This record gives sequence, C-alpha cells and structure tokens, in this order.
Amino acid sequence: MFLGHFGLAFAAKRVAPKPSLGTLVLAAELVDGIWPAFALLGIEQVRIAPGITAVTPLDFVYYPYTHSLVAGVLWAALLAGSYRLMRRDNRGAAWLAILVLSHWVLDALSHRPDLPTWPGGPIVGAGLWYSIPATLAVEFALFGAGIWIYATATRPLDRLGSVLLRIFAATLVVLYLASVFGPPPPSETALAISALAGWLLVAWAYWIDRHRAPIAAPWPQARYRRSLPERVIKVIASADDAAA
Repeated sequence: MFLGHFGLAFAAKRVAPKPSLGTLVLAAELVDGIWPAFALLGIEQVRIAPGITAVTPLDFVYYPYTHSLVAGVLWAALLAGSYRLMRRDNRGAAWLAILVLSHWVLDALSHRPDLPTWPGGPIVGAGLWYSIPATLAVEFALFGAGIWIYATATRPLDRLGSVLLRIFAATLVVLYLASVFGPPPPSETALAISALAGWLLVAWAYWIDRHRAPIAAPWPQARYRRSLPERVIKVIASADDAAA
C-alpha cells in the first residue's frame, strides 16, 4: 500500500486539526520511513523477486522491527507520546497513534502472507497485491477520499496553498504508477536508498500545511437553531429579548 497510507493521513486532518499535515503523513508513513535505514544496516532484509506478486516484485524476507504489529504498537506509542509531550494535544496524539497502526492494517490487506504479528510470530497477508485492478481500485479510492476530505476541511491561505497540494497529489500518483508499471529496482541497496527519499514527502506535507488552515466547524448551537422550525426560532428570539 502506498497511496492509501497518504489518503488516511489527509483524511485525519478533519478529526485531528491541530497536528500539521506533515506530522500526519509522518505517522502514516513512519515505519516505511524507518525500514530502508534498517535494510541498509542489515537489520531487516528484502529481496527483489520479479513476479512474486502482480503489483510489486519485492519479497520482504525479514522486517519484524518496523512492520510487525507489536512493533507498530511501540512506534505508535513513541510518536504519539512524543507529540503529546510537545503539544499537549491529547486528541491529536491519539489520532497519530491510530495512523501509525493503520499502516499495519492496510499492509495486512495488501501484502501476500509475509507481514509478522511479532518477531518470530505468525505472518499474515490478504494478498490484494496479487490483483492489479483490485489494488488500484482500493489505493485510488482511499487516496481520492483522503484528498477530498483534506481539501474540504482546510482552506488555502494563499495561492501556494492550492498549488502545492495539487502538485503533491499528482507527484504521489506518478510515483505510485511508476512503481507498479515500471521496471523493478536494480538492486536492494538502490531500493533502500531511493526509499529514504520518502522523507522529502513528509517535508513537502509540512510545507503544504503552512499555507492552509483548518476550517472551523459551525458552533453546535448555531447548527441546532438553524434546524428548528422558524416559529420556534421566533419564540427563542422573543425569550432572549425579554431576558435582555
């Protein structure tokens, strides 16, 4: 899964308006950001095996410290706890933890059975990657919904607020389609080094969010009053005038 992770990060802005989009993307992509460093250090292992699935040629041989469920819980606690200490935002911290854990859930849907529950534990994988049409449908549905939710939950502060978002979305789509339909990576080392460039996408998301602002939800009482029949509103208004 690639676009789907970003889609959830975008969508989370509606329910967690205080964290920057960059922080939300960081949470959704945290384990994928750490994984290439672990692969380069030999802590985890990946093999390029063209044809192993229809979508990706990557055989994830060993990656329990970034992609197991137990590791996801630990990474979620670390990121959410750090954010909570710095920002004092309980709601935002909770959603960051959910985003980190959502990575394992989406990967469990897409991967072949290679995703560990814990180091040395059972492996899972529903195998969405065996079908290109099904994978594209799920990825683009999650991504499209996430972009729409973010765009309607925030407003641009200037022209860059619109332009950066559109270019970012287009870039993610191009990168994804290139990974699915392009040639496999030349080597495992080249794969890991190129994956480290994903941190630039996190920085780009921070840049976008500096040029957009959350749209404040209407005050609940105002929504309630608009939903009342007109005559009831008049009664309330008369009572307000009498009290004054």
